[in-house]
Amino acid sequence: MRPMRIVDVCAFYTPAGGGVKTYVEQKLRAAERFGHEVIILAPGDTTGTVSSSRHGTVETLAGPRFPLDRRYGYFNDEKALHARLDALAPDLVEASSPWGSAAMVARWQSPTPRALIMHADPLSAYAYRWFSPVASEAMIDRGFDWYWRHLRRLDKKFDIIVSASPGLSGRLTAGGLHRVATIPMGVTGGVFSPTMRDTGLRERLLERCELGPDALLLLGVGRHAPEKRWPMVIEAVTAASYDRPIGLVIIGDGRHQARVVKAVAHNPHIHLMAPTSDRAMLARLYASADALVHGCEAETFGMCAAESLASGTPIIVPDSGGSSDQCGEGMGEHYKSRDGASMADAIRRFSDNGRGYYMPATKAAAATVRTEEDHFRSLFAAYEEILSRPALAEPPLPAHV
Repeated sequence: MRPMRIVDVCAFYTPAGGGVKTYVEQKLRAAERFGHEVIILAPGDTTGTVSSSRHGTVETLAGPRFPLDRRYGYFNDEKALHARLDALAPDLVEASSPWGSAAMVARWQSPTPRALIMHADPLSAYAYRWFSPVASEAMIDRGFDWYWRHLRRLDKKFDIIVSASPGLSGRLTAGGLHRVATIPMGVTGGVFSPTMRDTGLRERLLERCELGPDALLLLGVGRHAPEKRWPMVIEAVTAASYDRPIGLVIIGDGRHQARVVKAVAHNPHIHLMAPTSDRAMLARLYASADALVHGCEAETFGMCAAESLASGTPIIVPDSGGSSDQCGEGMGEHYKSRDGASMADAIRRFSDNGRGYYMPATKAAAATVRTEEDHFRSLFAAYEEILSRPALAEPPLPAHV
């Protein structure tokens, strides 16, 4: 690979943490290993450099705070963004959000190749979640045709639309996009492993759930956000545990924590834990659980599911979204998305079969789960291929008036 300078116009980066920040940190490490330079250009309170090294820099452009979640900012000065891209003169530009920042990148008057990274699936995270009780996904898609038209316009101006899962790629292609490439993400290499299983830790977690070692230990990992559906998960586990001993440990926090605490109520068999930045400890937690339970059908990849499988732990996941794509035959159970009763049935099936039933498939999967190294090798190779092509026939979108 020849060295590349890549600028990531990253609208949803925040130093406070989250999945995008984790991905950014992985990308900066990978750039150093593969000999590329990556510059993260994010909205912030001021314009300047946040951090810098030989192969990676995080910069901010001043912009307002996002009103619905003030941890994040957003780009509101298109001329300043274009000027900074002109000054940085990248070989390739990424847009990491399908919203306004991607349109700004599309309107940049430059022949520089550009990639749209679908870190978010807004229809699944919002529209399908809000309207699925009263309308089919096909009807919702028709109602949100403006969004699909927006994506099709971007598809004409970007050289590649990067999707992290086959399910999302299929939906994007069915929606009329032609430059979609499936490049799955990956777990941190050398961290997650079935060898991290700790029976003593498992027993202590079950004790916190006021259960003995013969009970089933389920683990949930993720932000306390509406799309993660923790109240549904809690309700499903509670229903399944009426006639069998089941404990649930949920690791995470977030702006909807009060709703999660309320859903737990006084159930002694459910224990809430704060998130941990100790990756080795997280690996032990994954490997020591009997199964991961996940409620979100809007994942673009499903990092928690991948980390669980890399730990040799089966998964109980919805039948749509990135986590669903990872649950191969014998690796766990699927349930109908957005359906707590179906999830409770899946937990009962898992309990009846026993963890040992799933171990041959999960043990085999653990050795083959993609790592971040695999992901960035594929991503950078795709960019190399793009740089070797003639320029896009379609010019950039007209400058915003």
